[in-house]
Amino acid sequence: MPTTKKQQPVAKPAAIRGFRPDIQGLRALAVTLVVVYHLWPHGLTGGFAGVDVFFVISGFLITSHLMKAPPRTGADFAAFWARRIRRLLPAAFVVLAATAVAVRILAPETQWKDAGWQIVSAAFYVQNWALAATSVDYLAADDAASPVQHFWSLSVEEQFYLLWPLIIGVAAWMAARRATELTKVVRWAILGVVVLSLAFSVYFTAANPGPAYFVTPTRMWELALGGLAAVIAAPTGFWGRRTTRAVLSWLGIAGIVWTGLSYTGSTPFPSYQALLPVAATALILWAKPESGLSPAPILGLRPVQYLGDISYSVYLWHWPIIALLPLASGSLGPLDKAAILVLSVVLAGVTKTLVEDKFRFTRIIKQVGAAYRFAAAGMVVLLVIGGAIVFESNLRADAAAESAAAAEANAGPCFGARAAAKGFSECPPDNAGPMIPEPALAKDDKSAAYADGCWSNQPFKDHPVCTYGDGPTKVALVGNSHAGHWLPALRKIAEEKGWTITTYLVSRCNPSDARQQFDTAAKAENCYRYGQWVLDQTAHGQFDRIITSERQSVPLLGKSWAETEKPAAEGYASYLKKWTAGGTPVTVIRDVPYPGNEISNIPDCLAENPDNQAACSGTPQEWKWMDPLARAGKEMDSPMVDVVDMERYFCIDGTCPAVIGGVVAYFDGSHITATYARTLAAPLGRELDTAAKQ
Repeated sequence: MPTTKKQQPVAKPAAIRGFRPDIQGLRALAVTLVVVYHLWPHGLTGGFAGVDVFFVISGFLITSHLMKAPPRTGADFAAFWARRIRRLLPAAFVVLAATAVAVRILAPETQWKDAGWQIVSAAFYVQNWALAATSVDYLAADDAASPVQHFWSLSVEEQFYLLWPLIIGVAAWMAARRATELTKVVRWAILGVVVLSLAFSVYFTAANPGPAYFVTPTRMWELALGGLAAVIAAPTGFWGRRTTRAVLSWLGIAGIVWTGLSYTGSTPFPSYQALLPVAATALILWAKPESGLSPAPILGLRPVQYLGDISYSVYLWHWPIIALLPLASGSLGPLDKAAILVLSVVLAGVTKTLVEDKFRFTRIIKQVGAAYRFAAAGMVVLLVIGGAIVFESNLRADAAAESAAAAEANAGPCFGARAAAKGFSECPPDNAGPMIPEPALAKDDKSAAYADGCWSNQPFKDHPVCTYGDGPTKVALVGNSHAGHWLPALRKIAEEKGWTITTYLVSRCNPSDARQQFDTAAKAENCYRYGQWVLDQTAHGQFDRIITSERQSVPLLGKSWAETEKPAAEGYASYLKKWTAGGTPVTVIRDVPYPGNEISNIPDCLAENPDNQAACSGTPQEWKWMDPLARAGKEMDSPMVDVVDMERYFCIDGTCPAVIGGVVAYFDGSHITATYARTLAAPLGRELDTAAKQ
């Protein structure tokens, strides 16, 4: 008789079969990590990884649903995306609209324009790319946090939802064409996405960590790994035992918690560092904890389940409240933070019942076409709302610019730096008077070097040069942004003295012989090379004079801030000697007082305190910051090197006002407005003349 082999059971994928309370529990854990991190960032330093837990869960669930009925026709794809619209967009639109209203009512005018654009970016689910673009902007670091910046992760997910059914659909087509098991093809397809995206994440995080945190290609593998957990065979045999699955689940919980406790903002992320929370979450999803020894009883507790149910809306609401509440109440104290927790849960519960469930389970937009019309209408409405906020901000800015130009053209004896020269006795400050430019305009009141593209920005590979004036005396302006903010004053001086100014300006980096610390080794090396290139361009008699100024905005390579000042001064001294060896006189402009020690953004502070401008002032001691370049210039005691100190035009009688002679002095937390710089032209010109004669 012919022998027959016993048919072995085929292990089914771990895709979801029925309701899984452990997933709701993981959602609760994820949103708890994120909210606690945002409220107490120094207490739970790695809580940002809660977003990564959400990514894995989303990838697991979406892949599970797609595997039940892989999309094969245009109608299938349309139906899938319509379900995503019904599930996610109604609550998101409500929160964005409410946030837009709150921004217009609570936020100072200085924040309207940026918030309007951010709301539009969030409505169209490209917020992650918008934040990636600004993450490399050094000057944006002092801006207030956007109340909708948390939509970056939702943007990543929506982009994943757009692409993932296409990948599964192609895999289904290939499986049918080759008569191959669908699950096997999908596994290989997902594995390919994981490998490629993870490899890019490791590379890009090392090369450009700011944008890498936000962009979709560095995050795709996290969602894909969740998808892989859904199509890998469910644990059987030893691995399928309830005790084994309990141990695996506890290991996963431990990995997530350890990430939250041990990771910090300085951890390169996502890169391979994200493997810990991502793999830990995938392990729990694959193991499917059920036994009493597993985390299932804790994850299944009613309060935990409820928090998991409303976790999406909690995530939506918590950050706008955190970002906007201080505008009404001041800094957040313990009671404020407790109120934020309660309010986030209450609003989330209401939103879940009245918005999420209504749109998801009723016939409001049940039809596919209705869902798309709803999405389009919501996006258009938010585009109009966000655009209106931006438009109003621009209108006010245009009017303020005209007033500022008129005031500057008809400057009185106490306008701008003239008031500092005369002192408070002759020019007493008006702490509730008009401000030139108005705070919203002051944020963009920068030297022409910005609009003209004169900066070498990170990673410092480009070396742009700009020229201003056409006089016979050749002057090089060298340094970082704290040299660039003197350009408006120097251009006025150049007109009077017949100078041609050539700029060698770099953002954040300091041209020096001392190597500086950046978030990647490539940036540190490129910064050093930029400085050596500038020497080659300027140290061989090409100029009649070199003017330089710096702010030490990063520590030296391998040094802490406490260890930086002395070796930084030595690096500048070496650099200055190379300049003077070529016979070119050098003038160092000592850096201005630094409000950023106390106030992150002067225009925002003034907009919040229009009738009490003194609230945005400081003292020379409070606004003091190291200046190793000026220290090096003083210690050289060389006739070829002079140091000009303009502090007395910023701090008068022991006070450093934010508004001097009616002029806003800073456009952020450290840089001079172009308007105030122009009022410094006369005294700076005199200081430069004195230095040239010595």
